[in-house]
Amino acid sequence: MSRPTPTPDSPSKPEISSDEGALYGADKIADYVKNLPAKPGVYRMFDKDGHVLYVGKAKDLKKRVANYTSYNRNPVRIQRMIRATAHMEFVVTESETEALLLEANLIKKLKPRYNILLRDDKSFPYILMRKDHPAAQLMKHRGARKIDGDYYGPFASAGAVNRTLDTLQRAFRLRTCSDSVYEARTRPCMLHQIKRCAAPCTGEISLEDYSQLNDDASAFLRGQSQDLRARMSAQMSEASQALNFEKAADLRDRLRAMAKVTQTGAAINPTTFNEADIAAIHMEGGQTCVQVFFFRAGHNFGNRAYFPRHGKLETSEEILDSFLAQFYLGKPIPKNIFVNVDLPNRALLEAALSERSGRNITISRPQRGEKKMLTERAVTNANEALARKMAETASQTRLLKGLQSTFDIEQDIHRVEVYDNSHIQGTNAIGAFIAAGPDGFIKRDYRTFNIKDKDTVPGDDYAMMREVMRRRFTRLMKDDPSQISEKWPDLILIDGGKGQLSAVLEGLEEVGARGKVHVVAIAKGPDRHAGREVFHMPGRAEFTLPQGTPVLYYLQRLRDEAHRFAIGTHRARRKKEMKKNPLDAIDGIGPKRKKALLAHFGSAKAVSKASARELAQVEGVSDQLAENIHDYFNA
Repeated sequence: MSRPTPTPDSPSKPEISSDEGALYGADKIADYVKNLPAKPGVYRMFDKDGHVLYVGKAKDLKKRVANYTSYNRNPVRIQRMIRATAHMEFVVTESETEALLLEANLIKKLKPRYNILLRDDKSFPYILMRKDHPAAQLMKHRGARKIDGDYYGPFASAGAVNRTLDTLQRAFRLRTCSDSVYEARTRPCMLHQIKRCAAPCTGEISLEDYSQLNDDASAFLRGQSQDLRARMSAQMSEASQALNFEKAADLRDRLRAMAKVTQTGAAINPTTFNEADIAAIHMEGGQTCVQVFFFRAGHNFGNRAYFPRHGKLETSEEILDSFLAQFYLGKPIPKNIFVNVDLPNRALLEAALSERSGRNITISRPQRGEKKMLTERAVTNANEALARKMAETASQTRLLKGLQSTFDIEQDIHRVEVYDNSHIQGTNAIGAFIAAGPDGFIKRDYRTFNIKDKDTVPGDDYAMMREVMRRRFTRLMKDDPSQISEKWPDLILIDGGKGQLSAVLEGLEEVGARGKVHVVAIAKGPDRHAGREVFHMPGRAEFTLPQGTPVLYYLQRLRDEAHRFAIGTHRARRKKEMKKNPLDAIDGIGPKRKKALLAHFGSAKAVSKASARELAQVEGVSDQLAENIHDYFNA
């Protein structure tokens, strides 16, 4: 039986023919085994609805998949997976290493129910030293590396980046302002006055000298701080001997700023290695925490806790093995990775990560010295983080039970969504919702909606809420119309009164979702007094809750978080609109021509005052485009 070999981008819900649906479970798997090669590869298992159940790799596909045909030899959880299997797909690879890499990619993309999953995998922040401008800009960066420059990191948090940027400003005085601000300056800004910026924008420092500051900062971020401090100390002595006390004092202040970093991190900065990650795992009560510490250029760049999803029978060694394979997808991989358990596939994982990074990667379990001490510290942090999470989860579960009782809801509440709108007289209108569950706020599921219905009158909160409900639940109904999915809320909270409640119910009615979710509106009490909120539910008289109860405080927290998120998103959008360059609105001007015009004239204001003849002298601007630009500003 010939089967097409799918690519990693194949859809997660394949079409299953009626012939294929004739067999299920172990019998279906045995039917596939007959035609499988004894080669390395990746296999995917699907249920009757086309939902991916599991992604696995194998050194020998035939032998590995054949294990599933021995139904009674597998644990109960795997037996359930086998029973649900209605379809399988396979990819043959050149090696087991390639299979491991493909498996990690597919797990991260498809998030199968029966795999060990890395959760909360948001991107890490970096420090970027831009190289696409004569005066390098120092900035925080998160996301794709599309800007030309040097990237330093990763840092565990935005706070760690901000602290490092503050040190770099004090020690090297590099600019952090945007190009538009840089080009518009006519005199030094406040940062120059407090000795945080050398002010290349107004010529307070030559570009050549500024470039030297940039080189020094890069050396510091690469871990070459000892040589740099020695050179700066020598320069300070020379300046002092030459009676140039101002320069000597300046160098002294910069050295103090650099020394502060070393002194602050003396207890946590390594001395026996320069670059490594430490990944320590701790399991308790069926839950797991992996604590990752980042060390770059001899400095501790912070740590972050992860709580992977897994079954009850997986061991800590298996979980950490799978975690690391997924964790380094799309991230720089350090030369050394230290762990606190023996990984079952250590050699294979080393080979895969080395292939991905293009250099030799070593994974080891330290046995003595500083590396073991730091690994044990990571284990302690994992233990404490898991204890905090388990305590918070227990507390959240009690609060969700309280909501269930307060609002007379029969089924358990696993997911709450809270909706709010934000606008100023109808402008930059957005709708937003936040999500919460047994683990607290689910920030990766926060969403915003740009209000774009042409029939919505600006400032009409009811129409905005109807539009948000239609769009949100149309998508949910489309994704899984036959059953309640994990993304479907058990309870919707609305910041508003009877009017907002009616609008929400109308929106749900339009898409056929009314009755599938409980809805509660929270209206502020008399004089908008917190603690005297009035609650509205369909088919129930309005009511209040006793002041000081945990459930009321929880509801206030949920509402305030939704309000914070909606207001913050609205302000960010409004700020972005205010910063828009007028050149962006002119047809025919893309990023390159915009950059050429700003470089030639210095600012958009100067472009607006230029004649068509002057505009035509800019490279890439034709006579016709010059006329269009001139007409745009002078019509």
